[in-house]
Amino acid sequence: ILISGRGSNMVALVEAARLETYPAEIVGVISNKPNAAGLEKAQALNIPTAVIDHTDYSDRETFEQDLHEKLLALEAELVCCAGFMRVLTPWFVSRWENRLINIHPSLLPKYKGLQTHQRAIDAGDKETGCSVHWVTEDLDAGAVILQESVQIAPHDTAELLAARLLPIELSLYPEALEIVASKLRSPQ
Repeated sequence: ILISGRGSNMVALVEAARLETYPAEIVGVISNKPNAAGLEKAQALNIPTAVIDHTDYSDRETFEQDLHEKLLALEAELVCCAGFMRVLTPWFVSRWENRLINIHPSLLPKYKGLQTHQRAIDAGDKETGCSVHWVTEDLDAGAVILQESVQIAPHDTAELLAARLLPIELSLYPEALEIVASKLRSPQ
């Protein structure tokens, strides 16, 4: 699991993976930020952690080469971006093609990128939501695995909407990973 921040979706994935019937095992958590709160949460859950600080690198490619090597060392089969705030290059994405998923706080294909909740409010949308999707070379453009929506109330702010959507994210991401991991595990 790749993180950059508080790790709430990471914790949801780890807790789901602890169920005996869940088809995925979490082998590690990697952060690009040494002070990410999610690192302490992962350690408290006895999940191996690593920091590959992107600011230590002069370019994206070298950072991603080290990230790729760490994932190989962990023997990762799937990579879950969970609040990982780095745009990945085509080089990295191609190495993890069809094994790299992300959760995004909008009903893709609407509102790719940042400030998704505010953009939905500003557009006068009646609903927004979250999507778990395959990561491709184009930002937030991969096929959607699962989505769930929430109504936008007239008094909503971006912060209120984010808070109301978080519990939905925390159940949707483990469900999507279960689907993806089950397909990976099933004989062809």
